[in-house]
Amino acid sequence: MPETLLMTTTPSIDGYRIVEYKGLVRGIVVRSPTIGQGLLGGLKQIVGGQIGAYAEMCEQARAQAYELLVEHARELRANAVVGVRYESSEVGTGRSATEVLCYGTAVVIQRA
Repeated sequence: MPETLLMTTTPSIDGYRIVEYKGLVRGIVVRSPTIGQGLLGGLKQIVGGQIGAYAEMCEQARAQAYELLVEHARELRANAVVGVRYESSEVGTGRSATEVLCYGTAVVIQRA
């Protein structure tokens, strides 16, 4: 049995069989840009191009959501998560925050 928590976007993991389904696990984060990210992002919107400050904020939110998913899976004593997905949306007044959801199915696997 793996010592680390295995993750996959697929419904199974080659070389392992699922012996127990623990249930849906998720991590959700809602973030808004810092003042600096907001200023840089606003200026970049005027001139066009990729908005690195916003991309950084979104990547931070994805990483935090993933870590919360891992914590949730460990609480259920799973050793793997299958079907991992991300979803995001804008929330709040004026769409000033980004919600990132990371979810999947926590399972217990054994070598096949």
